[in-house]
Amino acid sequence: MNYNLNLKKEQQSGAKVSTTKIFSQLLTLMGEERKNLWIAMIFIFINAGLNLVGPYLMGHAVDQFVVTKQYDGVLYYSLILFGIFVLAMVSGYTQTQLMGKVGQRMLFNLRNSVFNKLQELPIDFFNQNKAGDLISRVNSDTDKINQFFSQSLVQFISSIFTMVGAGIFLLSINLKLGLAALLPALILWFFTRSISPWVKRRNSVNMKSTGSLSAEIQESLNNFKVIVAFNRRDYFRKRFEEVNVENYKNAVKAGIANNTFAPVYGFSASIGQMVVLAFGIFLITTGQFTVGLLISFLAYIAQFYNPLRQIASLWANFQVALAGWDRISQILVMENNLKVVGKTSQEESCCLLSFRNVSFSYHTGNEILREVNFDLERGKTYAFVGPTGGGKTTTASLMARLYDPTSGKILFDGLDIRSMEPDQRTASIGFILQEPFLFSGTIRDNILYGNSEYSNISNDDLSKVLSESGLDGLLERFDGGLTAEIKSSGDGISLGQKQLIAFIRVVLRKPKLLILDEATANIDTVTEQLLSEILNKLPECTTRIIIAHRLNTIENADEIFFVNAGSVTKAGSLHDAVNLLLHGKREN
Repeated sequence: MNYNLNLKKEQQSGAKVSTTKIFSQLLTLMGEERKNLWIAMIFIFINAGLNLVGPYLMGHAVDQFVVTKQYDGVLYYSLILFGIFVLAMVSGYTQTQLMGKVGQRMLFNLRNSVFNKLQELPIDFFNQNKAGDLISRVNSDTDKINQFFSQSLVQFISSIFTMVGAGIFLLSINLKLGLAALLPALILWFFTRSISPWVKRRNSVNMKSTGSLSAEIQESLNNFKVIVAFNRRDYFRKRFEEVNVENYKNAVKAGIANNTFAPVYGFSASIGQMVVLAFGIFLITTGQFTVGLLISFLAYIAQFYNPLRQIASLWANFQVALAGWDRISQILVMENNLKVVGKTSQEESCCLLSFRNVSFSYHTGNEILREVNFDLERGKTYAFVGPTGGGKTTTASLMARLYDPTSGKILFDGLDIRSMEPDQRTASIGFILQEPFLFSGTIRDNILYGNSEYSNISNDDLSKVLSESGLDGLLERFDGGLTAEIKSSGDGISLGQKQLIAFIRVVLRKPKLLILDEATANIDTVTEQLLSEILNKLPECTTRIIIAHRLNTIENADEIFFVNAGSVTKAGSLHDAVNLLLHGKREN
């Protein structure tokens, strides 16, 4: 499965999703706030209705009381209008408060949905997409949708209600004058329908550009030590300037597109008012209209076209929200291609792990492994050696089911590894990388990460478990022991200390299979000796797989495999492995 998010949505889904379907999908993310949404709609309707009554009462008061100089009637109607405007203010405030809660609830649920979906996707997805762009989708794009729902949607719906009501009043007061006044709005409808897809595309490109900018910043900051070490701040600046200029250009284009509606809508409103004024004065001179009705008509024209002006900017916000939803939904519709298959019959075997005609290639199409076959017995130590790029880490990743073979089958404990539940598989297989990742928190948090057996254990009991396993002495290397704080990504502690934590984490799980992928490549000899002692505390039935370039780490292996050019073959003795490794390097 290709997890490249640079594909257009139409290319991924094969069909264009309607606006109505998008709204229905977003409604499901509101959860319990949907009730508040409908209550807010009622208040929006009430607010629009109260504002629409005002102009009619004003026109009636002019014709009935101002013209006849009955000022008591003017005062009476003034008090009625004051009460209406107060109620309109209260209903407007209430609808704003309710929609704010709806927007925040949807933002909360939407970010949860996106982040939970990211948790479900395989490692191949993250190999194909930059972290900065994903952060932009989770953070920025969801906020664009929230801003529309919590702020713009209230004005949008209110404007629609007000426009429809004003249009009904215009047509009911005088049909001919009403039709003439609404004619520019029909032209606007065709204009909006034509230009909206272009505006949405501009905003989509701008969001993608913002994601690329975020990705560039995140990548540069993560590698800033290397940039400083090589004194290549100029490269950092050049790369940032390139993506920043690109983002600037796309932002300007999006801004131009978003601001296209406002002047056109404003011009149409002016035309509508001119038509009403000219035609209305003509009707008054012929005795077919009154001054009060003209005042009401002009007020309703304002209530019809002023919301149109608001909709001009709101429609641009709507297109921004739709573009954001496109980028978010690209993630939400994805599925993990590492599905758990149905249970298969367990084969009787002395081997813990077996590769049966396994072939594998990444999405680029280059074949890394080709019809590989080998067996690993329980309790033995195996070394996998080979030149850089030969496929060692890929083989280890297949063992841990970070990927599935392109063809062939992998058996673990006699079962197809694809039939194992994730919890069962991760409890049975330990994987230690060359540079282990640590989370912000305490030593305890990190050594118990993903270990449900000890999730509720107290620090005292955990200390006893570590002591029984012979691991308590290792905590003396950390000031504070189990409660020692670890900063983001383990900054502030040495690589050797990180590896100690990673090894303790694995030993506590007592895995059936332990994979060490260059786990001791960048640490000192003393720490390496400590780690070797930790490994010796594992149960005798644990099968160990060591991927290494340093020969001293594989000299005690029971068997050595040579990985290169798509094949995995037995290397024989350490001397034979060295010859194969040297020969393989010369070939590469």
